[in-house]
Amino acid sequence: MRGRYIVSALSFSKEGGEGMKSLKKAWDLFEDIAAGTFLSVGIALIFYGVMMRYAFNEPKAWVEEVANYTIVWGALLGVPVALRNNHHIQVDMLYDKLPRRVQRAVDVFASIMGVLFCIFFAYYGYLLVAKRYVSGMVSMDVGIPMWIVYLILPISGIMFLFRFLEKLVQALRGEKIVNTVDMVELPKEKGDAPNGPHAI
Repeated sequence: MRGRYIVSALSFSKEGGEGMKSLKKAWDLFEDIAAGTFLSVGIALIFYGVMMRYAFNEPKAWVEEVANYTIVWGALLGVPVALRNNHHIQVDMLYDKLPRRVQRAVDVFASIMGVLFCIFFAYYGYLLVAKRYVSGMVSMDVGIPMWIVYLILPISGIMFLFRFLEKLVQALRGEKIVNTVDMVELPKEKGDAPNGPHAI
């Protein structure tokens, strides 16, 4: 009987782990699609505005405004994606020379600072959204309520917070946080042939 309980517990734990992996993949995909969509729409609008202004001599006043907002949304939604893949700028000249235990402490400290920053960013972003909502302010050309424009601040702050919490858990577990660029193998000499699927 006891063996059955152990087997059931292990099975439940395995299923829960698979469920978390699936959820993480879905969230990763959502981040990629959201950031990519807003950036793509913004770039397409800029191209459309240039064509209408210089090719057809019919400038559209609303294009620049909407393009600016969509690119800002795309950029802020892309910040968690960059953190997920460790693509933010890192000065690791001294970090790489530290003992692994010290590196772990630095990773934990940096992640905690990131969590605190995200809480600050999301909270004051929310306050700014609330002020714009109460004031009823709208954009100049299109008339978009400005609280909608500023809504990206708390949204991106919360998404950024999730990623820093993930990094904090990894650091507490002792996992080394590696930039995906560092995972690429480079030939030692110019004449060497690249090895492995990740080689350039």
